[in-house]
Amino acid sequence: MVTLVQIRRPAAPLALVVESLAVAGRRLRRLRRAPGRLIGIIMNPLVSMVVLGYLFRGSLSVTGAGGYQEYIFAGVAAQAGLAGIGPTAVAVAEDLRGGLVARFRSLPISRPAVLVGHTLGDLAVGLIGLAVVTVLGVLFGWRPDNGPLSVLAGFALLALFMYAMLWIGVLLGLFSRNLETINVVAGLVTVLFSFLSNAFQSVDRLPSALRVMAEWNPVSAVVTQTRRLWGNPTATGGSFPTDHASLALAVSLGVVFVLTVFLSLRRYRTAAH
Repeated sequence: MVTLVQIRRPAAPLALVVESLAVAGRRLRRLRRAPGRLIGIIMNPLVSMVVLGYLFRGSLSVTGAGGYQEYIFAGVAAQAGLAGIGPTAVAVAEDLRGGLVARFRSLPISRPAVLVGHTLGDLAVGLIGLAVVTVLGVLFGWRPDNGPLSVLAGFALLALFMYAMLWIGVLLGLFSRNLETINVVAGLVTVLFSFLSNAFQSVDRLPSALRVMAEWNPVSAVVTQTRRLWGNPTATGGSFPTDHASLALAVSLGVVFVLTVFLSLRRYRTAAH
């Protein structure tokens, strides 16, 4: 006599966590075969530190012991978050083109788990890249001037920013399966978000129309708040987003995160068909 045992799936919240971690583990295992993702995350900030930190260090007058090198490091660290948009978009698009997402949809797993797993795996890779960039930043002259708790809070803020940017990559990969288009759009987003902000210069030097965009750019809010947490030089433009960086951060980054997650999950319902 054969006894049939019914295997029950965990409760929905627990199932989502377990399944998301499984997909994240798959992304991390692929890193061994394709380490270019990590190299790309490191190279963009490294180039900015070398080119801007030395060639253009006299372009902005800031106060503080570290001068311009300390001023730009928060912007350089934010670039590590932006650098993850393209690889995440490419990975999602490749899964769609290869039919992997369709196979996932045929399994009894939570639909959000695939996308959440992608972002968690790429977040781990991004944090590794951020750690390497931080070591390089110290070698190039960056020093935090506040206590360890404030320094950790600054890195936690960068991690939240990085995670929100990864959802932009997910959305891009769901809407465009052409890898060339993804690379062009991701590169454009990275450049615009980086340089249309206060990452490398004060926004009061920009034309008035661009200045408003730069002030409400999530990168500007993250960079300003991170500089304050680290005790690094901060260029103040006297605008509302600059003087209320915490509020500007919550509004700008919150809008980006909520919209990209909502649109990504909605698109995912039909993307595999």
